[in-house]
Formats: sequence, structure tokens, C-alpha cells
Amino acid sequence: MLRLFKWLLAAATVSTMLTACGGDDDDPAPMPTLAQAAQNGGFTALTAAATKAGLASTLADGSVSLTVFAPTNEAFTTLATQLGFASADAMVTALPASTLAGILQYHVLGTRKAAADLAAGGATQATLYKFNGNATTLSLSFTGGVTIQDAALTTARVTAADVMASNGVIHAVDKVLVPPGLLNIVQMAQVNPTFDTLVAAVVKANLQGTLSGAGPFTVFAPTHDAFAAIASTVNGLSTQQLTNVLTYHVLGSEVLSANIPFGTPVTTVLGQSLVINAGTPPTITDSSATPARIVAVDVRASNGVIHVVDKVLIPNPL
Repeated sequence: MLRLFKWLLAAATVSTMLTACGGDDDDPAPMPTLAQAAQNGGFTALTAAATKAGLASTLADGSVSLTVFAPTNEAFTTLATQLGFASADAMVTALPASTLAGILQYHVLGTRKAAADLAAGGATQATLYKFNGNATTLSLSFTGGVTIQDAALTTARVTAADVMASNGVIHAVDKVLVPPGLLNIVQMAQVNPTFDTLVAAVVKANLQGTLSGAGPFTVFAPTHDAFAAIASTVNGLSTQQLTNVLTYHVLGSEVLSANIPFGTPVTTVLGQSLVINAGTPPTITDSSATPARIVAVDVRASNGVIHVVDKVLIPNPL
């Protein structure tokens, strides 16, 4: 990011010197393209990902006018660590070009929108990324700065706005935005700290391979706080008991919120049933006396869907 501001300062200094020396006002220095601005600004991970994804030419295309939410190098490093890669470079090398293309398209709006335009345009912005043939959107908030919520239910903050280019504008963000439908269920959980205890439990039970498979699955994913509420119980479980608890949260098919069969028992991968009750919010009845609330729905992964719950579901018997 420091390189970005140094570059902008240098550009302003050169412009001032040309004016002072009687430079030709009718022939100003050309404004950089989005590709050049990203490279000059030090967004090396973004540039490498765009090159592999085949999108570098789009960012250099003078006939387009785009808005790019550009993750910093630190943001790419964070995502790489969450997904188990040694570095951002290793992640860019390992991920398929199509996956990188989808991730980057999720950061791009099809028109130039400065910060003022974003604020005037409202909380929902359509991206270039399409999921199942449909346009995807980002949810923006303008309280205390500009923040953006992605499909993984995580939030990025705009750290530098209105870096103008000849074919658009860049807004730097402190997190890589995760689109729907590209990462598998385990990866979608890995990128959201809300599920850090769930991910650790899945690894301990050696279920990460299964839940990364073809599926499709529906996972009722307990939050970190849900696990913390029964930490003493969970910590005392054997590996088999932990496996039973986790597979009690999984259905062997994809059930989106619009298709939940309220009031009808649904069979989990464990073989025991749950009942999902209509309401605001909906709840799940397990073997205990306390229902779990479904606090977020339809986190779309490549192999299924996650619905977030505020309680660990307990089978009977464990």
C-alpha cells in the first residue's frame, strides 16, 4: 500500500514540475490503465492472479470502464493461510485459472464508480461474476467507512478509495472477497473465523476429505460461540462421538432455505433425524430441550450449502 501512495505522490510531483517549467498543458501525461495502476501500486498478488486467470488484458483494455475492489498483498496472504497454502504465490500457483477468474470477477463492477457513486448507488452492487448463470452482488455498508460483505459472510474494508485509471477506478480492500459456488464447504468454513472451532473439530474427526468431496451436502454449521457454550462436553468426546456429533449436522443432499421441509423430519448423514421449524428465525429440534436457531442461510459452496446455527446439535445417543 505504501508503494501505491508513493506512486501517486510521484505522479503529482511530476505534474507540478512540468507546469512550473512551462510544460504543454495541452499534452498531459496519460493516465495509467487499471492494469498499470495495480502494478504501480504494488498489488503484486492481484496482478499475478489476474495474469494466470487471463484477465490482465481486461484490466488493460481502454474500451472498458470498470470498478475494481483490489485486495492488498496482505489480504491475499491471509486467504492463502486460511486455505492452508504456504504463501499467496503458492495459492495463485495451485488454484485453477477458472477459480482465480471467478474470484477476481467478484471484485469487479461493470461500470466506473467512485466512492461517492457507490454511496449514492445504495447497498447492493452487481459484480461481473456469475453463479449458475446469474449475476452476483456485493453488500456494502457506509457506516464508519465503506465495508463489503461477501458470500462467505465475511467483511472487507476499503482502505484507499478513488485511485483513478484511464479505464476505471480502484478501491483497495483489506480482504479477498469470496464468491459463492467456487470453494468447497470446508474451504468456505476456513475463510470465516466464525467457524474456526468447527473446522478444528472436522479436522480432528478426519472429515475434511469427505466434506470437500463431490457432495452435494447441506451443513448446519455451529458458530465458535456455539461450541464455546458446551466446550467441556465437546472436549470430553471421543473421536467417534465427535464424528457422530458432526455428521448429525450434515444432510446428504443440498437443501436451500427456500426448500426446507418445515415440520417434517429430515435424516442426517449420521442416520438420526432433525426437525426444522418455521419461524423468525427458523429453529432446529435435536435430542436436547433447547432448539438451535438458524441465524444465516444459503452460504453457497461448490459442493453444497451452509446454514449457520447458534447451537451445537446433539444426537441421542452420542
